[in-house]
Amino acid sequence: MKVGFIGLGNVGAKLAGSLLRNGIDLSIHDLDAHAVAGFVARGARDGQSPAAMMRHCDVVITCLPSPAACRVVVEEMLPEVGPGKIWMEMSTTDAGDVAELGSRVIAKGGEAAECPVSGGCHRAATGNISIFMGGARETFDHVFPLLTILGRRILHTGPLGSASTLKVMTNYLATANLLTCCEALVTMKAAGLDLATTYEAIRISSGTSFVHETESQMILNGCRDINFTMDLVKKDIGLFQTIAEEAGVPLEISPLMVSIFNDGIARYGERAQSDRIIERLEEATGLSILAPGFPAEMTDDEPEEPGYEVVPPR
Repeated sequence: MKVGFIGLGNVGAKLAGSLLRNGIDLSIHDLDAHAVAGFVARGARDGQSPAAMMRHCDVVITCLPSPAACRVVVEEMLPEVGPGKIWMEMSTTDAGDVAELGSRVIAKGGEAAECPVSGGCHRAATGNISIFMGGARETFDHVFPLLTILGRRILHTGPLGSASTLKVMTNYLATANLLTCCEALVTMKAAGLDLATTYEAIRISSGTSFVHETESQMILNGCRDINFTMDLVKKDIGLFQTIAEEAGVPLEISPLMVSIFNDGIARYGERAQSDRIIERLEEATGLSILAPGFPAEMTDDEPEEPGYEVVPPR
């Protein structure tokens, strides 16, 4: 199977790396020539353009920063779509957009799958990340061998659009947890508690979470680099807020989160790392939320293992 991968950003480069590391016949494309050159040096082919990649590959995967970027790329690929061609979208994007673009791919005889990932860049790098797959069950079966290389826990969520909807929800929850971790750490510091002890108290208690066990470490180290930027947080929680509004759900916490990240972007810039949101509270209190002994980079200490399907209880 010949695979194309478009989008070598923080997550995309790691996902593409898993394919290359596992012997997949891989072509790549990105606007960053340096990123492309790095993959070519490791054995991938320069795919030249989205259209050329769809022409020459069986599967083309996109992992791009916005629904608009995804639309531009898919529009370029569509003339080359036909029977035997599969488009896999691995970005966190708008459910309506991916469903509409996927229907156009299917109308030309191809197959479409949305496969957003969750679990952090460090797990994307090892192939241990979780994947949601939206699309026809037949398509799920066709792309499953690739999904077991790209990730570990793989959930078929239903038709096109369902995976994107669920992924946006999980990013909303992660963002809410990041904000509460920030408030907890600052409040404990203000109350005179040791921050390393605070971290452990949360970690071994009912208050722990994946976000705490990863992002709180980046905050306390001071690097505040979780490979996810404020503009992407704003996009994701904004998509979740739109879903709620369209469904008539009167959310209270979500609008406040959007407001907090709008303020963070105004202070630190769109491309600031999302963990820097704690600096709003540091500035307001004059406190420094740092502690020794925490890493500057998250690494996945679990061995790389083949993926498997997660089946919901029925």
